[in-house]
Amino acid sequence: MKRKLQLSGLIVLLITIGIFAAWATAPDPKYNIASFEDTPLQPAIAPLDKAITLAQFHDEADVTHTMLVTGFAGDTVIGIDLVAMGAKPEDDPFAALASLPRLPQSAADIADLPTTTMVMSRLLPSGSSGERHIGTGTNFPEHAEEANSGSVFQFPKFGAATPARTEVQARPGILLDYEVELCMRFDRDIASLADFDAAVKSVFLCGDFTNRNALVELADPDNLDSGSGFSDAKSGPDFFPTGPFLVIPKDWRSFVAELRMTTMVNDEARQDARGGEMTLDFRQLVTKALGDMAEPRFLYKADRVYLANDRKIAKDMTLMSGTAEGTIFTPPSRADIIEGVLRYAANGGPLSEQGLIDTAKAQFIENELQSGHFLQAGDRVEHGSTYLGSIEVTVAE
Repeated sequence: MKRKLQLSGLIVLLITIGIFAAWATAPDPKYNIASFEDTPLQPAIAPLDKAITLAQFHDEADVTHTMLVTGFAGDTVIGIDLVAMGAKPEDDPFAALASLPRLPQSAADIADLPTTTMVMSRLLPSGSSGERHIGTGTNFPEHAEEANSGSVFQFPKFGAATPARTEVQARPGILLDYEVELCMRFDRDIASLADFDAAVKSVFLCGDFTNRNALVELADPDNLDSGSGFSDAKSGPDFFPTGPFLVIPKDWRSFVAELRMTTMVNDEARQDARGGEMTLDFRQLVTKALGDMAEPRFLYKADRVYLANDRKIAKDMTLMSGTAEGTIFTPPSRADIIEGVLRYAANGGPLSEQGLIDTAKAQFIENELQSGHFLQAGDRVEHGSTYLGSIEVTVAE
């Protein structure tokens, strides 16, 4: 009997040592490692034979002005008020542009016109005016691999666009993550591919901040297209910063394919990708979205909602591209799983009020909060681009 007890004790000791070794040697990644281009990003204004670049601002009387951007240096933007070119004083940038007697084709067409100088912080958001948009998940192959997703999916995102120089709140207990994306808006409602083809399309840089707690708690990791978790995770009053420039390309497909977008956190490179890496381009994303508007299958604030109302992408909505590799969120590590199981056992196992999966999720969130890997108050997030300007976000308490 004594030898049996000694043997049992030895087995327990070996198991304990094995569990401790597995826990102690578990990797603890701070974020997903991305690949980067060899050459530095070189921001510029697209030449007029490639695209028209617009920006908007309010004057002292709160009147909206739309300007044709001709250049920028640091945080100073130079351009020409469209009214000086013969346009009507419209609030809608598409309407203002459409009212021009003729579109400029080269720098020579605008060489003699008076210029306006404006600081970036005074520019209005380039994003569309509504508070409902169409988000996209795992549309870049490397990010799909990070998220263990086999397909592109979409979801409604709620919240107004904020300007290119802004803040996002670091709310207590929330794992705050970043994403850089390309976004598209239209001069009309899109209810069919014919509408998309006929529409004036504008591209702008955007950010997509994420409350990772909501994804951990609500999303189905085996079926990210389930409609659960993403709207709650990605909606908020400050989760949708947009770039300073609204760019209308002559050939949207080739223009988007060339666009480069990057993310820096506290001057450390995190993301770097080209629009041409998208699995589905914007036309294909429109096709996918229009085919998923029949049922209110998307969970948001405990209710089921439609991807978009009235089976169309309304003029005041934005269509988002999805992001590339390099976000902060990584799946639970071996140590997280071990701690979750031990916590479940310590709480009484099957007799505890919380199941194993929910206990493990709570332990994972607690561990990630303690790690400090996610965005913290005082952090600076900068999204850059080739032709769309930059977004600078300060994380605030």
